Amino acid sequence: MKVDIIGGGPAGLYFSVLVKKSFPQAAVTVTERKRADDTFGFGIVLSDETLANLRAADAPSYRDIAASFAYWDDIYTHYRGQVLKSSGHGFSGIKRLTLLQILQRRAAALGVNIEYETEDPGLAAHRDADLIVAADGINSQVRASLEDHFRPAVDLRPNKFVWLGAHMQLPGFTYSFRENECGIWNLHAYMYAEGECTLVVETTDAAFRQSGLRIDDEQATAAYVERLFAAELRGVDGRAAKVLTNRSHWRNFPTIACATWHHDNIVLLGDAAHTAHFTIGSGTKLALEDAIALHAALLQHAHDPRAALPAYEAARREEAERIQHSANVSLVFFENVRRFWHMDPVQFNFALMSRSKQITYDNLRLRDPGFIAAVDRWWAGAVAKAERIALRPDFAAPPPMFAPLTLRGMRLANRVVVSPMCQYAAVEGTPNDWHLVHYGARALGGAGLVYTEMTCVSAEARITPGCAGLYTADQAQWWTRIVAFVHRHSRARVCLQLGHAGRKGSTQLMWEDMDHPLRQGNWPIVAASALPYLPDSQVPREMSRADMNAVRDQFVAAAIMGSACGFDMLEIHMAHGYLLASFLSPITNRRTDGYGGPLAHRLRYPLEVFDAVRAAWPGDQPMAVRISATDWIAGGLAGEDAVEIARAFKAHGCDLIDVSTGQTDPASAPVYGRMYQTVFSEQIRNEAGIATMAVGAITSADQINTIIASGRADLCALARPHLADPSFTLRAAAEYAALGYAIEGVSWPKQYLPAKQQLETLARRAHADAEQKQAELRRASRHG
Repeated sequence: MKVDIIGGGPAGLYFSVLVKKSFPQAAVTVTERKRADDTFGFGIVLSDETLANLRAADAPSYRDIAASFAYWDDIYTHYRGQVLKSSGHGFSGIKRLTLLQILQRRAAALGVNIEYETEDPGLAAHRDADLIVAADGINSQVRASLEDHFRPAVDLRPNKFVWLGAHMQLPGFTYSFRENECGIWNLHAYMYAEGECTLVVETTDAAFRQSGLRIDDEQATAAYVERLFAAELRGVDGRAAKVLTNRSHWRNFPTIACATWHHDNIVLLGDAAHTAHFTIGSGTKLALEDAIALHAALLQHAHDPRAALPAYEAARREEAERIQHSANVSLVFFENVRRFWHMDPVQFNFALMSRSKQITYDNLRLRDPGFIAAVDRWWAGAVAKAERIALRPDFAAPPPMFAPLTLRGMRLANRVVVSPMCQYAAVEGTPNDWHLVHYGARALGGAGLVYTEMTCVSAEARITPGCAGLYTADQAQWWTRIVAFVHRHSRARVCLQLGHAGRKGSTQLMWEDMDHPLRQGNWPIVAASALPYLPDSQVPREMSRADMNAVRDQFVAAAIMGSACGFDMLEIHMAHGYLLASFLSPITNRRTDGYGGPLAHRLRYPLEVFDAVRAAWPGDQPMAVRISATDWIAGGLAGEDAVEIARAFKAHGCDLIDVSTGQTDPASAPVYGRMYQTVFSEQIRNEAGIATMAVGAITSADQINTIIASGRADLCALARPHLADPSFTLRAAAEYAALGYAIEGVSWPKQYLPAKQQLETLARRAHADAEQKQAELRRASRHG
């Protein structure tokens, strides 16, 4: 077997080691255009998990790598004159040149042919190779030569950053955030060898331009950083360190993703295939683990290297995309530090630690109990001040999700919300026993707030024939019964969500052919513009001024009825492409009158409806608006627009923005993931200065605590978890109580108290078993 590897960085060298070790007779050649000791940057970071993978893949190189590591467990954050510490992170640093030299020696010892200072002549020169591995980095020539096949997408991020070095001792990984007359500057610093550190400095493009620095003026950059971060550059010994350069030019990070990683007998490896932002330190990790995965696939398909390539990509892509997604989420924090700049140091540090969603509240509690105890204490104090609660001297702070929240005259016992979920079970718009049981069970389950499904303001406003409404006396009677049950048997409050389906109306039930028109009995539909949702959808009538008056008055009438039913809060649905959303989005609003065009005009009718409802709704009861913060479509609404929309509704008396996304049009292309819409809630809350509710792929109490304590939302709405477990909040309370927390934000129905005792007992046993297993694993690791 003949294997040609283009690129002698960590990915190419490590793969050459693995393949030559497994196939000693193979002819393995690495071509590298640079010198053997020519490298960009200073040090790299690897996690404990990656080290374990390296040890399993090739023990000899692992031993040399491990012997050269600088290891740290702590992270220090410098912010607003304070230094905060977090422990239990388990990372190692190594000099990049040292890593390359270890891999070079190992490859040479195995018989790999490495050709330095050799420009690769192109793919035609490798015709006789069974396998061609393109490990030629971010600027991969192989990828560029086959661009039509690999179809790379490059997202050039807006921040400027530069790699630097210093001779100094650091106590651990160090973040520092400094503001000067130009803007906010972020420092990422870590030791990779005794007395040697990598420094990455990052700032916005505006701050960089204001500073007067030039892209390639290394001397001026070093001097600027020495002045700006003088305190941090003194290290543990107090002596000022000089900043070192190594081709230290300012640049923008390119996030690269390829549609496919292989073609014929050619495969992309490491940065040639994908990049991950340095804020989670995963570039080299990804490259080395790519090499391990490709080697594993080759072992399975040694008889046919071409067959190994799709197997490699199938096995590796999901994990690589997960890491890349986490990196993309992480970088948003550093690109938007101003968004968090008002925060208390404790909250800022927690938001920083939890930015990628990989490290969460419960994860940090296991890593560093003292860190989370400080977060809990700070959070409880902040809530007590906002809620005007006098805390007892012996008060034990519960997890953040169990803190109260007051909106106008409504106080919620906790931050958990049962999300609005259409049940498609109403008859002629009228709720029934199903709704009583559905909402009643979830209220008994401990959530602080229970939302109704989108309740339609007229028969023509319904999405489907099974949608509930509030436009007849019978409907009002049923809603009154449901609300009364909730109030009588729980501490939950109930929010009425009112909406109009617009162009998405008169469609089939969810479990039929969702979003498609009824097979018979369709009713006429209206929208901001005469645009059908699907090709076979009805074409809605563009709303006239008379239509707008009628629908506005229907919302007002429903709100008045809702107040009489006893609802505690009201939300108007202006998301997901429904009627009012169709005015907000330029994708669905093509009007040429005063209600179309710029955002201020597109806001006019939704604000008119809101104002009319706000005037009819009791002044001491809160109102919310649900919006799609992005359409996930080029040219549609984006986060910046959502902030402006939120500011507009705040100015008109809105108390909370319910932050969803998409569903505006079938062309929407969401980027899914854990808590994937929370970043928009974070942006709106911290830039528009209004309370928000996060929703979307929030599935656990841990995630709720992470979102709430980090200042990314004030409430968290969960849909499917509440369908599967109506007692989600009670179960979470029992599990945290088993950890020793005093939980005050939920109340158990008297009839269910035996279950409380059992759940807490089972949770204590589960935690004890988990701790015993962890102790056994630690003992085994020490003796292994």
